[in-house]
Amino acid sequence: MKYKIGITQGDINGIGYEVMLKALTDPHIMDICTPVIYGSAKAAAFHKKAFAVDSYTISVSRSIDDINPNKVNIINTSDEEPKVEFGTPSAQSGMSAFTALQAATNDLLNNKLDAIVTCPINKATIQNDSFRFPGHTEYFESLSNIGAKALMMLCHGNIRVALVTNHLPLTEIAGNITTEAILSKLTLLNDSLKRDFHIIKPRIAVLGLNPHTGENGLLGTQENDIIIPAIKQALSNGILCFGPLAADGLFGSSNYKKYDAVLAMYHDQGLAPFKAITNERGVNFTAGLPFVRTSPAHGTGYDIAGRNLASPLSMRDAIYAAIQIVRNRRAFDEMNANPLPFPEPEQKRYERPKPFDPAKADALKALHEAEKCEGH
Repeated sequence: MKYKIGITQGDINGIGYEVMLKALTDPHIMDICTPVIYGSAKAAAFHKKAFAVDSYTISVSRSIDDINPNKVNIINTSDEEPKVEFGTPSAQSGMSAFTALQAATNDLLNNKLDAIVTCPINKATIQNDSFRFPGHTEYFESLSNIGAKALMMLCHGNIRVALVTNHLPLTEIAGNITTEAILSKLTLLNDSLKRDFHIIKPRIAVLGLNPHTGENGLLGTQENDIIIPAIKQALSNGILCFGPLAADGLFGSSNYKKYDAVLAMYHDQGLAPFKAITNERGVNFTAGLPFVRTSPAHGTGYDIAGRNLASPLSMRDAIYAAIQIVRNRRAFDEMNANPLPFPEPEQKRYERPKPFDPAKADALKALHEAEKCEGH
């Protein structure tokens, strides 16, 4: 069975369509999934021609129930045809990005998609009465009907960096770093590493907040007052976590390779070294939710939009990552469903030893001697 992977167009004036259309030239993607683009067929055709992507055709479908499983599909999500203006953010492109996102998430929540991959949006132009979020992560968190919390995680190979706080101004970060928040994110990260990546006993590095992890209170007290208590509590809960560690030392010395994941305190503390290490191959994964969402780990790229310079590697990896995580979750859930209980050890009844009987002992001894004589 092929997986149905929804792909939202993002901002049509950025590099979203470019990286998407180029990524879908990989023939192996069509072997394992049916891509369903949510956006504008006219905008897709415009980008496809601009970047000379002619190795496949796009089938226009009315709805997810009408798609061709052997083709790249697109579902028109707006009656208005947005105008493409490379490198220029606009209210029209923002609304077009939102309607595509909304249509795809509706199908996702109705179990008509196996996963969703989102192209980059402009966080300012997409704002409207139905979207008041600083980014995709918070938007998808709000859609969970079970009150699940989202964890922003950047992945590439064995490098995984997760965040305690996501899209916050620097002036608000320290106030949002609490023992409870760190413990919650550690729990989400530990569970995701097991279920989504099949790591049996994950090892997690926890970064400090201040330079040099506070220098024992000289440069800040959050490490001693907040982060260390969270680590101790997580350890008592069976989570293998270590720290607090200085970000520059961990990434600069390549010691991050000793861990299955790193938990950073804020956005740039984790993403700056991650992107420097992975270059163009990072994937943004929203962990902790009942559905799978990934995206390329880059923005709209207005500076290179329309110039045929954008690399599709991160987008391609995001599609493969979505499929792999869906597979891993289903396998994990199947293996852990209705586990057989361990049998209780049999309770042997304790019998009090009988008192020593000298007469019986003498009789047994005599019988034994008689048997020896008969044998000779």
